[in-house]
Amino acid sequence: MTDKDNAVDLLLAQHDEIRRLASTVEHGSGQTRRTAFDRLRELLAVHETAEEEVVHPFARRSIRDGADIVDARLEEEHEAKGTLSQLEKLDPDSADFEDMFADFHRDLEAHASHEEKDEFPRLREEATAEQLRSMAKIVRAAEAVAPTHPHQGVESPAKNMALGPMAAVTDRVRDAIGRARR
Repeated sequence: MTDKDNAVDLLLAQHDEIRRLASTVEHGSGQTRRTAFDRLRELLAVHETAEEEVVHPFARRSIRDGADIVDARLEEEHEAKGTLSQLEKLDPDSADFEDMFADFHRDLEAHASHEEKDEFPRLREEATAEQLRSMAKIVRAAEAVAPTHPHQGVESPAKNMALGPMAAVTDRVRDAIGRARR
């Protein structure tokens, strides 16, 4: 299977892109930092939404200690959404942004590492090849209609399904207006 048809490989490829963008934000400045942060924020929002709607529910019911593993990841995602929302309000070239982003980057790396160590290998063991392919398709579909900004408190599949579509429309309009103003 390639990263195009396997949910775990797809998410791992996104983790690589998240790491690249986070490094660019942390070490860049000016427009480079702003552009990388916007892309990182959007990728994190859609990535986490898809994990919360598709991957975590499968892990919760299919892997040993799935509930404990998923609950820990959801708590990390909740905290990250709050920090990301705060970062959105700051000037990316300010000292406050730099300090907060450095902590966020460290927490983001820890979260990705936990998924890669605790959740993803077990998914590979427990899911069939067909389930992994199916999840990849569903992850892509979820990401296509997911919000593009963090929404703290919307970490469950039910809340994502109930609130996500309206938030996604609002976010995508907000993004279009922001791009038009630049």
